[in-house]
Amino acid sequence: MLPKSPQDKKAEKIYDVAVIGGGPAGIMAASRAVERGLSIVLLEKNDTLGKKLLITGGGRCNITNAEFDHRIFLSMLGKTGNFLFSTFSQFGVKDTFKYFESRGVKLMIEDRKRAFPADGKASSVLNVFLPLLKNIEIHINTPVSGFIKESSKIVGVRLKDNKTVYAKNFIMAVGGSSHPETGSTGDGYKWLREIGHTVIVPEPSLVPIAIVDKWVKDLQGITLSDIKLTAFQEQQGEKQVGQEAKMEKILHKKGRLLFTHFGISGPTVINMSRDIGKLLKKGSVTIELDLFPTLDYGMLNKKLQETFEENKNRIFKNAMGDLVQKGMVDIICEFSEIDPSTQINSVTREERLKLALVLKHMKMKVDHLLGPEKSIVTSGGVACEEVDFKTMRSRLFPNLLFAGDILNIERPSGGYSLQICWSTGYVAGGEVRA
Repeated sequence: MLPKSPQDKKAEKIYDVAVIGGGPAGIMAASRAVERGLSIVLLEKNDTLGKKLLITGGGRCNITNAEFDHRIFLSMLGKTGNFLFSTFSQFGVKDTFKYFESRGVKLMIEDRKRAFPADGKASSVLNVFLPLLKNIEIHINTPVSGFIKESSKIVGVRLKDNKTVYAKNFIMAVGGSSHPETGSTGDGYKWLREIGHTVIVPEPSLVPIAIVDKWVKDLQGITLSDIKLTAFQEQQGEKQVGQEAKMEKILHKKGRLLFTHFGISGPTVINMSRDIGKLLKKGSVTIELDLFPTLDYGMLNKKLQETFEENKNRIFKNAMGDLVQKGMVDIICEFSEIDPSTQINSVTREERLKLALVLKHMKMKVDHLLGPEKSIVTSGGVACEEVDFKTMRSRLFPNLLFAGDILNIERPSGGYSLQICWSTGYVAGGEVRA
């Protein structure tokens, strides 16, 4: 039997707004609502607010991506970006800059238009909200277990301790299922299904990639800049004994790569991972590393000739240390089958041509994507078709609103996820009525 409705419980306090989740979307929504003089309760399962916010950008907080053209920004979100035009027309990237800088947080823009607090502290971003949040009722260590509904209206939320919180409006900002140690454990998906919402099955989206090849793991800690990664899908069909499988080129990206003890990470890898995950469902995937993406094979061969001429009296290993990162030299020697102690002037033309191929085609076989505990964000969430993005209201329950990662929106790394939190949170907090 469901708990009694607030109409039957005159002694129960009925808030104007109950915000579920104290992450970036939740605190933005609550701050916006309190500015409008509403009575608010914020329910957070962790022992502090903004736990995930404080770890974003390695603790520096990649607060947004400084792409001020809505169309270009939203095009980076795939088809799901089309839903957000009305949301961003109300609060976009320019508004985010104004919001934080007018409150004392100067922003700086780095490569790939990533914006950070100039002082490099995520805590500076959280501190912007604290003065406003002092004016609302906050319950930490308060996990929610589900909604209470009456016909087409949400009237309350059940807490894990069997208590009930009643409100006129509810803003759901519980996040997805990435970094579960911060409280984003996907609980909200279950509550939404229980009341009839469609939830797209969540999967790790922006996540590092585990690689089979030992040589990749041996390079742990090495970072490469300005490289190109190309993903190949093994084509299905019969093959003769001893015949290599046919590979189809699917996608490529340029940027930065980090070798780890399990495989590869870094911005370029993270932003490929969603597509790699889809490919793995169809079959095996190989990623090819090109160390010189700005040079074609002929141009690279010419560069090698010039390098060899300048270093003709040195041994191969030492000369290669001037061409690639020193940590890469041993594996380059192994793949090219050139003895490290060989004098440069003794390297044959055939060896040099093979070396050029190695530098542009270093193959690694994908094992799997790492799980939600290593994911920056997860794909999946409440179906966008069931949300009015002009107001962030549920199309099934007019007094239920959504903000942040609970929405099924694709998000590359680079500040996009937090901007979606700011935009949807601001609109949701401004839409609720007493």
